Amino acid sequence: MTYLIVIILVGFSGLFSGLTLGLLSLSKGELERKIELGDKKAKKVYSVRKKGNLLLCTLLLGNVAVNSALAIFLGDIASGFMAGLVATGLIVIFGEIIPQASFAKYALEVGAKTAWIVKIFIVLLYPICAPIAWVLDKTLGAEMPTVYSKKELVKIIEEHEDSKESDIDRDEERIIRGALTYSEKQAGEIMTGRDKVYTINEDEVFDEKLIAKIKKRGHTRIPVFHKSESHIVGILYVKDLLGHVGQEKVGKLCHKHKLVHVKTSTKLDKLLNDFIKNKLHIALVEDKKGEFQGLVTLEDVIEEVLKIEIVDETD
Repeated sequence: MTYLIVIILVGFSGLFSGLTLGLLSLSKGELERKIELGDKKAKKVYSVRKKGNLLLCTLLLGNVAVNSALAIFLGDIASGFMAGLVATGLIVIFGEIIPQASFAKYALEVGAKTAWIVKIFIVLLYPICAPIAWVLDKTLGAEMPTVYSKKELVKIIEEHEDSKESDIDRDEERIIRGALTYSEKQAGEIMTGRDKVYTINEDEVFDEKLIAKIKKRGHTRIPVFHKSESHIVGILYVKDLLGHVGQEKVGKLCHKHKLVHVKTSTKLDKLLNDFIKNKLHIALVEDKKGEFQGLVTLEDVIEEVLKIEIVDETD
């Protein structure tokens, strides 16, 4: 009979020890996300995990009580040094190492199956554990949520993509990484410099020669300058040339309103919002003095998000 009791106590010691490590390793935020996604296991675990300090007190008190009882019953089987050696071996191997290693790996699965047992012990030990948990709640405050930096999130996504168990593929990893890091870049880093931008003087007339030049360039939107290429006054939409050949100057048809002006230091997330707000695809990049330095397009920003170059028929 004594041997049976010892085996049962060792089992409960392992259960309490494993649950302490396993359940408390699952953050409330992680469980809440899983519940929102319809995970039934997370819902079962959350029912006992939501009050962390009460759960901690219950499991620790149960573990200490079981280990104390185990030492007493082992004293009936053996005495002195031998009893202490046997008790230490049983508790360390079967009551600590094996259960903690197992529960740490399968915390959610084991926690869901044993949640009903934990609830029973929470009720039984509530008169003792509740006051202690209340003091801890008031002293330490609420649990701090786990918050990751952008670099940590990128690293987590990379690790998930490398894992065979993950459903994240290489393209998704690339796009998520781009979405998390593109805002760190500035307009000046991705713009097309002024020396590479094709511009037109506002005083030029839409003759056959100009049309041929525009057709050869292949651009659909062309910056229009006044006197100097550092002073852009509008954007010419090539579609507006239809029916105006040889009749009007560029300055008459170019769009001079709602131009997006950004600094070379403008972050790409702000630039993207400017594009969306103004319903435009192109922005003029200027230096601190307000002089034109280059162009940046919506496509340039999207390429930074997707981390891949988008090549069209005119590139």
